Amino acid sequence: MTRKKGLTDKTARPLSKRARRRPPLTISRPELLIGGSDQHFRRLVHGLFGFLARHEAVRAGHAARIGLVGIEYTVLISIRHLTAEEGEVNVQRVAEHLYLSGAFVTTITNKLLKRGLIHKSVDPADRRRVKLEVSEKGDALLAELAPAQRQVNDVQFGGIDNSEFLRLLDIIERLIASSESAVRLQKFLADDSKAKLATRRPYRASLTLQRNGKGELRSN
Repeated sequence: MTRKKGLTDKTARPLSKRARRRPPLTISRPELLIGGSDQHFRRLVHGLFGFLARHEAVRAGHAARIGLVGIEYTVLISIRHLTAEEGEVNVQRVAEHLYLSGAFVTTITNKLLKRGLIHKSVDPADRRRVKLEVSEKGDALLAELAPAQRQVNDVQFGGIDNSEFLRLLDIIERLIASSESAVRLQKFLADDSKAKLATRRPYRASLTLQRNGKGELRSN
C-alpha cells in the first residue's frame, strides 16, 4: 500500500528529548519517593481521585433510593448515628463529624426539617444551641435503605480485612488533618505571591518608555 504524498506517519516519530525528560517532582519527602521517583505518589493521588469519584456515586445512589441528594443523606444518617452513640447532637457536632462548616450544616438541616425528616429543639443547657433528632419519618427511610446499603457497602470495602480497615481509618484521619495544613499553606503561598507581584508593578510601570517632545524614547 503506497502512502499518499504529503502525509507522514506521526505514530512512527520518536519522542523528542523534551518529551522524554522527567517532569519536576511533585513531592520531596524521601519517604514518598520510590527510587527517587514520585511515580507511586502520583498513582496514589490519582487513585484517591478515582476512589472518591466512585464513592460519591455510591453515596448518591444511597441517597436517591430514599429521595434525597448525597449531602442530605449524609447529614441525616450522621445525626441518627451520632444520637445513638452520644445521646444529644447539635449542628456544631455534626459539622465537626463531617468536616464541614456549621453554616453549611445549618442549611442542610433546614432542608431536612422542611421535609419532616428531623426535629429541631433549643438546648435547655445552652439556648444558643439547637438540638437535632431524626424524626420517625426519617428513621423509616433509613431503615428502608439499610438492607441494600449493607450489600453495597460490603462489596465496596470487600477488598480489605479488619487490620487494614483500622489502619486505613487511622491514615485517613491523619491525612485530613495534614491536608487542612496544606490548604492553609497553599493559601499563604498564593497570598504571598500576589503581594510580591503587587510590589513589582509600580517599578515596572516606572520603566515604561514614552516619547518626549523631541520624538526620543524616555522612561517615565
